Amino acid sequence: MITCYLNYVIDPYKVKEFEHYAKLWIPLVNKFGGNHHGYFLPSEGSNNKALALFSFPSLAAYEEYREKSLLDNDCISAFKYAEDTQVYFKLRA
Repeated sequence: MITCYLNYVIDPYKVKEFEHYAKLWIPLVNKFGGNHHGYFLPSEGSNNKALALFSFPSLAAYEEYREKSLLDNDCISAFKYAEDTQVYFKLRA
């Protein structure tokens, strides 16, 4: 099993948009055989950061998800939503 994480820096004026974006990805990761563990926010300190965790059975399964997500209409829509709304400042993996 491999667990991936993504660090988001959220635009504080777009928290609702980020929440919508985040909710889009949970079923999409699961659709491709992954297990989305949710989004985690710090309990203290910065309030504009989020950490997403998701797992796949293997590195090969994760790489397959990455390839297929680029061709999937629902994933493309989620990517476009993020681009259109600019829900986060930057994404660091």
